[in-house]
Formats: sequence, C-alpha cells, structure tokens
Amino acid sequence: MKKQYWLLKTEPTSFSIHDLEKAPKKTTFWEGVRNYQARNFLRDSIKKGDEVFIYHSNTDEPGIMGTAKVVKEGYPDDSQYNSKSKYYDSAATSEKPRWYLIDIQHQNTFKNPLSLHALRNFDELSKMTLLQKGSRLSVQPVTETEWKVILKMAKS
Repeated sequence: MKKQYWLLKTEPTSFSIHDLEKAPKKTTFWEGVRNYQARNFLRDSIKKGDEVFIYHSNTDEPGIMGTAKVVKEGYPDDSQYNSKSKYYDSAATSEKPRWYLIDIQHQNTFKNPLSLHALRNFDELSKMTLLQKGSRLSVQPVTETEWKVILKMAKS
C-alpha cells in the first residue's frame, strides 16, 4: 500500500511537538479527536508507516512544527469509556466504539517552524486542505506534492 501523508493539529498548551520529543521512545497516542470526519481518517485511512506534519494551532503564530510517523493504526480510544475523562462519551461501548486514536513517533522538529502565513505564499500549496477557508479539521490529508514542498521549505 502506498504511503500517505497527513497533518495533525494540536494546541501547544495541551500537547506540543516538544512534548512528543520528550515522550518515552518519542511515541504517544493521538487522543481526543471528537469529529466524525477526523475519526474516520483515524479509524479507516491512516496506516502504519504514514507520515504526518505536527501543526500547532490556537497560538500567536500557528504553523507546522515538524514531522512524525504513524507506528500504530487506528484503535478504540479508551478515554471514551471513562466517565472521569474529558473525552468521555456515554453512547460509546466496547462493542460499538465511537472514537479512535493512532500512535505516532517523533521524527523531526523543524529548526524554523513554517507559519500559516508562510505556507500561504506558495502556489504549490494553494489547494492544501489546511489553507482552505473554514478548514478546521484536526486530522487532514496532505498530498505527496504538498508534503515534498513543505519539507523543502523546512530545509531552506
């Protein structure tokens, strides 16, 4: 199966790329997704070996901070069953889970993060999901071309 590319949004005050760097084995589960379209990507589309951009949102200068790799495909998010969790969902059961997560491993933190403003200046990225008006999805597909353009930008 062909490798796919993704963008995962996070608020750096909740979990940043630097937190991922410090995690045991630089690996963590990507939890808390509570949007059905994003859930479907986690459950059905994202595969082990896929690569992801880590994007910091809800900050003074939102942008892509670095990369990670998917090390475990989608599986039920146990927090949906825990009534004390902020991610609890009373409609979820172990027989019919509603929410999924993946495990990712840190690959690279960009020396110079790529701001949303900088990304908008590249014609090759004009159709990127992130740059579309009203795009708020926390899990987004990225094309191979977009992936390569952004990596090239990060190295310059």
